[in-house]
Amino acid sequence: MVGKSTASMIIRETCVAIWDALHAAVMAQPHKEQWKEIADVFQKTCQFPNCAGAIDGKHIRIKKPVQSGSQYYNYKKYFSFVLFAVCDANYSFRYIDVGSYGSRLDSAVFAHSEFGKMLLDKALDLPDHTTLPGTTSPAMPFVFVADEAFALGENLMRPYSSRGLSIARRVFNYRLTRVRRVVECAFGILANKWRFLHTPIHLKLETAISAVKAPCVLHNFVRARDGYNFEDSQPFPAESSSQCCAWPQTRCTSAGAVYRIFYVATWGVTVAVGSHLKMVDILCLC
Repeated sequence: MVGKSTASMIIRETCVAIWDALHAAVMAQPHKEQWKEIADVFQKTCQFPNCAGAIDGKHIRIKKPVQSGSQYYNYKKYFSFVLFAVCDANYSFRYIDVGSYGSRLDSAVFAHSEFGKMLLDKALDLPDHTTLPGTTSPAMPFVFVADEAFALGENLMRPYSSRGLSIARRVFNYRLTRVRRVVECAFGILANKWRFLHTPIHLKLETAISAVKAPCVLHNFVRARDGYNFEDSQPFPAESSSQCCAWPQTRCTSAGAVYRIFYVATWGVTVAVGSHLKMVDILCLC
């Protein structure tokens, strides 16, 4: 029989070794050409151009850490830390941040993450601005797609509020949701393959964090090994969120609002002729 402390040490050392061995190989920061390749796949599968990734957070259930108060107690009424991830169109993680307080909102986790700071400082080596397909101007930035919990920015797109939307804005929300569901599906694939993520993790906090980071790189390794072919399913509507944003301190930036309007204007031309059709028919055409 192996003692609990020995087993815990073996788990921690194994997970750390897996992360150290695979992280640089399967989760390295993309360069400019790789960002373009990711955007091309999103354009092909989700009809959303200039998209470099989808971002979201997942709560990992844990036992209450010692002397942590309510820092890890989330709005879902259990103790957790946050797995924040950036995902490409092949359901692979391009960046993860693991271990933030469960009481924090996804937007706050993003704001304090290395990825959020690099995006704000324009240090991600994103491609230069380019026009949307079928247009000649203006040049549009490459963006990441998030849900309503995040603030609108030059390189961060979020959906419109669901009230009183025009047809073009509903198409924008629909296409944005097709991108955003990719990261949610990636979390589902991850948890269903490593099923301990469906249950509370009864390990010390540091060991639990390592135990989550290791499956993330293994997830990428398996997808790269087995290939990315998949049968896409019917998209589903976006869920509303009551979380508020912490990055930046306003709900949107003027640049982000302008770029979102250009997306809507571009797709508005697509649906203008058939605006008398039912919404489901318009979405099928797009």
